[in-house]
Amino acid sequence: MATSSAQVIELNTPLVREETRNLKVGDEVWISGIIWGVRDASLIRMIDDRDIPNCDFQGGFFLHTAPSVRKGNAGELIPVSVGTTTSMRMDRFTSGCIKDLGAAGIIGKGGLSEQSSKILQDEGGVYLSITGGAASLQTQQVEAIEDTFLEDLMPECVWKFRVKRLGPLIVSMDSHGNSLYRDVKSRSSKHLDTYLKTLSNK
Repeated sequence: MATSSAQVIELNTPLVREETRNLKVGDEVWISGIIWGVRDASLIRMIDDRDIPNCDFQGGFFLHTAPSVRKGNAGELIPVSVGTTTSMRMDRFTSGCIKDLGAAGIIGKGGLSEQSSKILQDEGGVYLSITGGAASLQTQQVEAIEDTFLEDLMPECVWKFRVKRLGPLIVSMDSHGNSLYRDVKSRSSKHLDTYLKTLSNK
């Protein structure tokens, strides 16, 4: 449950587990450093097929995205729109991302399952919610696309982004078993029950 002690925290990747375990639901986070863009196809390749590129994911963050890009004059990839997609359809890869590949956490929209919450608790990981509909701002926070891997899956390949103060991101699932999504669902259910009882008495 979010508390009044929520903090604004600046993070630089890579992180160690002590840093992620210090994050609490409700904290506002801004990330600088390297993060990794992934989607369904790249996660299937890495986790199901065990075709893992030569990348150091340890202590980094996976961002659920398949960005739009263009080529610059020197052939470099320039981000046009780094939008974030719904995380739930990639929920089954949480253990692979956090436990097997060593990521500190996942950045996405819409949250993850209770099973993923347990994995984050066991492994010391976090889920950070990004603001939906703010891709134009988030794209400006990407300083460079440093590399791409598994390029045959483009645009659902693995993207190596260098970001500066990516955010605001909200810790919505922490390593202590707390979940903003669970809290909202619980409160909504209580309000719904009250509303339905009111209707039935009319």
